Amino acid sequence: MLNNLLNFLFSKNKEKEKELTIQAQQKAKEIILHANEESLRIKQEAEQESRKILSESLEAEKRLAKKEEQLDEEKKTFSTEKLQVERDKQSVDDVKKDLEEKRDTILQKLEKIAQLTKDQARNLLLAGWEDKLKTDIAKRIKQSEEDIKLQIDEKSKQMLVDAMRYGATDYVSEYTLSVVHIPSDEYKGRIIGKEGRNIRAFELATGVDVDLEEERVIKLSSFDSVKREIARVALEKLIKDGRIQPPRIEEIVLKTKEEIQKVIFKAGEELAHKVGVFNLPQEITQLLGKFKYRYSYGQNMILHTLEETRIGVALAHELHADVNVVKLGCLLHDIGKVIVEKEGSHIDLGVELAKKYRFPQKVIDCIASHHEDVPFNSLEAIIVYIGDAVSGGRPGARHEDFEEYLKRIKTIEDAAKTKKGVKEAYALQAGRELRVIVKSDEINDDETVILASKIKTELEEKFDVFPGQIKITVIREYRTETRTKI
Repeated sequence: MLNNLLNFLFSKNKEKEKELTIQAQQKAKEIILHANEESLRIKQEAEQESRKILSESLEAEKRLAKKEEQLDEEKKTFSTEKLQVERDKQSVDDVKKDLEEKRDTILQKLEKIAQLTKDQARNLLLAGWEDKLKTDIAKRIKQSEEDIKLQIDEKSKQMLVDAMRYGATDYVSEYTLSVVHIPSDEYKGRIIGKEGRNIRAFELATGVDVDLEEERVIKLSSFDSVKREIARVALEKLIKDGRIQPPRIEEIVLKTKEEIQKVIFKAGEELAHKVGVFNLPQEITQLLGKFKYRYSYGQNMILHTLEETRIGVALAHELHADVNVVKLGCLLHDIGKVIVEKEGSHIDLGVELAKKYRFPQKVIDCIASHHEDVPFNSLEAIIVYIGDAVSGGRPGARHEDFEEYLKRIKTIEDAAKTKKGVKEAYALQAGRELRVIVKSDEINDDETVILASKIKTELEEKFDVFPGQIKITVIREYRTETRTKI
């Protein structure tokens, strides 16, 4: 029984092995057949590609042969033309040589007839013409100089007029005194408060002086225009709110300061962007924004700066100067006027600020020389000076009380005239310069130095705020006279 089972399993394995062998052989035949088909396909593609490459090579050879034939033809033509040019040149040289020989022969005959050499005849002829034309040449030179001068003057005028046209802005004349209108005078009592505590708290918080003398009007005065604006806005809020007492005053003033600082920064940013200057330091942008509340002889500083910059940029384009330097110079030239934390002229403060933020030296020179306190070091500095002068000097731009002007000039001159040994004193350039002439027999050279220092100190004490600097020049002249008997 066991043997039969083993024989049966063995026969089954034999059949399965035979079946697998047949399947393997069939699979191998299929693979070989597929490989033969793939090989035949690749061979056919290769033959087609080789025939294509051979055809393209033949076409390229034909084109190359044709180009070589064309080059040979052009070379032959060029050689023929070159030979003809050489023949023509030889003919020209022969004609030129023949003309020179004839010219020399004629000159020799003329020299024998005139008994003069060629150089002598030429010099004699030129001398004669020079005498005849001397007067005419002088007239023409003079006329040309006058025409050039007239053209330069006309061109300069045209450039300035065009620059002023570019810089034209709308001006609104305003005075520096801030005024708040109130519904009735009963508000004045509430603003003063019991025993004046409200008004003292308001003046202490804002740093301004309050004047209540006129009816239904409250006047606010301060050298700092920003403080004055904060006080004006805060006072209007207090009147509207109705709760006027020291704690409320301090709260309103503090909030108003924050609001005004934001307004100032925004104004500075807008001014810089209008003139095409970006990415300025925050401190400089904040200072430029203060121009919104700053006036110089009734001329708003933002509008003045905008107008001056437009004029300067127009001139810079005409004169091919550095436009970027002129922009920055015009934008920053008066920035020292809003720096109230430090003492000094607005020019010195502006130069110090520009150096702090490492602006280019040309920009610093523009700030330093825009009132001619130092010599001009560049074309850009001159353009900034002209732009400032045109903007500030045009009719209607600025205004000042004539009596106040005369009073200021007299104060400057009296500061010198009251000193011992002073003969005459003259205030020049709207009070920017003081010339002092001393008596040479009463004051020596060393004492003139001391006198200039004393006058400087007195003027600084009398003028807390002054547009620019006052240059003091003390002149001591020593003369010796004698006469002959005859």
